[in-house]
Amino acid sequence: MDMAVEKKIVFELNGRSVEALEGETILEAAERIGEEIPRLCYKKGMRPDGNCRACVVEIEGERALAPSCCRNPTEGMKVTSNHGRSRHSQQMVLELLLSDMPEQNQSPYSLESELGHWAEELQVNSSRFPQRSQPVPDESHPAISVHLDACIQCTRCVRACREEQVNDVIGYAWRGTHSSIVFDLDDAMGASSCVGCGECVQACPTGALMPSEGVGLQIVDKVVESVCPYCGVGCLLNYHVKEGKLLRVEGRQGPANQSRLCVKGRYGFDYVHHPSRLTKPLIRKEGVAKTTELLDPEKWKEVFREAEWEEALDFAASGLKKIRDNNGSRALAAYGCAKGSNEEAYLLQKLVRTGFGSNNIDHCTRLCHASSVSALLEGIGSGAVSNPFTDVTDAEVIFLIGSNPVANHPVAATFIKNATKNDTKLILADPRRSELARHASHYLQFRPDTDVAMLNAMMHTIVEEGLVDQNYVDQYTTGFEELKANLQDYAPEKVAPICGIPEENLKEVARLFAGSKASMILWGMGISQH
Repeated sequence: MDMAVEKKIVFELNGRSVEALEGETILEAAERIGEEIPRLCYKKGMRPDGNCRACVVEIEGERALAPSCCRNPTEGMKVTSNHGRSRHSQQMVLELLLSDMPEQNQSPYSLESELGHWAEELQVNSSRFPQRSQPVPDESHPAISVHLDACIQCTRCVRACREEQVNDVIGYAWRGTHSSIVFDLDDAMGASSCVGCGECVQACPTGALMPSEGVGLQIVDKVVESVCPYCGVGCLLNYHVKEGKLLRVEGRQGPANQSRLCVKGRYGFDYVHHPSRLTKPLIRKEGVAKTTELLDPEKWKEVFREAEWEEALDFAASGLKKIRDNNGSRALAAYGCAKGSNEEAYLLQKLVRTGFGSNNIDHCTRLCHASSVSALLEGIGSGAVSNPFTDVTDAEVIFLIGSNPVANHPVAATFIKNATKNDTKLILADPRRSELARHASHYLQFRPDTDVAMLNAMMHTIVEEGLVDQNYVDQYTTGFEELKANLQDYAPEKVAPICGIPEENLKEVARLFAGSKASMILWGMGISQH
């Protein structure tokens, strides 16, 4: 089978022949070949807005300059970005924006100001224009400093909040010289409904939004690539470190998070430097008996002494070996942690099986998901899930039950919210109304402990109305007739008074789910453990 040939558009940029990929903008094509065009409101991965006009280019035959972040090249187009009208306009835009910065100079809040970078590149060192009336600083938020005197109103923070994270906190209000970035109804950021994800901070090009306590002005020693240690989404991130201390965190591009983070991943790193955190091995002092009393962290030296790693490892190994030799291999067991990596889990089971000489090993995930694994094995023949959560962006219908991802897996929740903005239908089933309910096309607030009856009523509708893919059932399933017989007792009109969901609503969501070409089920421990 012949591979599809990717269509390319040949155009001229600053006298150089360029091949643009189909769908690529002038700015993206220029960036790919190393041709720099100034930009401020543009950020890769965000919807291009074209409002700062720092990226304007001149196109032969056109009267007006065009924003290169929004304009696609056409065959034979001739574009100029680095001299003449385009360069003069770019410099004028930077000079106007620079006039409104504090002291009409570089941003005093960030060492990585993009406005400062492009002003230097285009040699715009001062401004001839008067400064605006500057807003006062806002330090009301515990994690984010707001200095709108450095804001250039590029709306990157607005798009980050409303289109990436879909938290809908940051807006753009008023008109003319009064135009301003606002939080909710022009509240202080700390008093607003901000959840502290920090996406706006990562998006801001001038330091108008920065981590609190001025950490953006500190030069770091190194940037360490890592993975967020909290939930199982697996967000990639960068730790900015100075003198062995974490200063700030930024999201890193990865398949699970696409540079996004939540409040835990971005700001929840203070535990690393907590005085009670163990940084050296401790060995119990001789003669100090074990008790059931909680140990006062301030008095640990009364019970333990510090040791080097070699001594501590030898001490632990000798103790385990003594138990094994004196009491047999079955006297030892190990319990794994879900925060460990696959490699660490492998090493733990190897220690138990080869070192202890037994199979006494368990893992917290087995406890958490034993019911899920059993159900998946019975239902689809595999104990593992079939899709990553990011597939919600390709689904027509999402059915979510037993989970509150906005609280427990916030970055995963952003993809669900993104999907609903693109007309994916979300069916949310939860006794408690969660944040995602406002994004759902159908919200099923069933009575606690009636979820099985409700789900059976939906399946009853699908079977009775002939919405089953019979060919698939015949070829790939077993036990369908038994399931069909079991569903006879779960007619929606019978189940509605039990679960508290009207009969027509049960039928409607069943038809929606079954009639979709791409339906996806997401569930959490609300149904696997309760």
